[in-house]
Amino acid sequence: MMDIRTVNTILYCKKWNETVAFYKTYLKLQVITSLEWFTEFKLNETSRLSVANEARTSIDSSDGKGITITMEVDDIESTHSYLQEAGVHPAEIIDHAWGSRVIYLYDPEGNRLEFWSQNKKIDQIKP
Repeated sequence: MMDIRTVNTILYCKKWNETVAFYKTYLKLQVITSLEWFTEFKLNETSRLSVANEARTSIDSSDGKGITITMEVDDIESTHSYLQEAGVHPAEIIDHAWGSRVIYLYDPEGNRLEFWSQNKKIDQIKP
């Protein structure tokens, strides 16, 4: 059996400086590691998100194709307001039939970010 302690997603980017600035300045993620070509951010106690400069790695950028980073938050309305105030311009909140409320936005590299929370109104209706 494996005992996985943390999970780290690495995004390989052409727009490395802009993407690092996006996560650091706008989303205000805590920097754990910062090198000339690689920055690791803390999402929570067991999850990390890293941004690597594709010019310094053996892996090319996916140009945001086929990637969605999904993050559950406690309060989607507060998250939406926070993102708007940060100047990120998230899409409007979407209510999904499966009981979640979702916001989408894109980082400078084109990676889609999804912030979601449970729809509390649906939870109240359940028997």
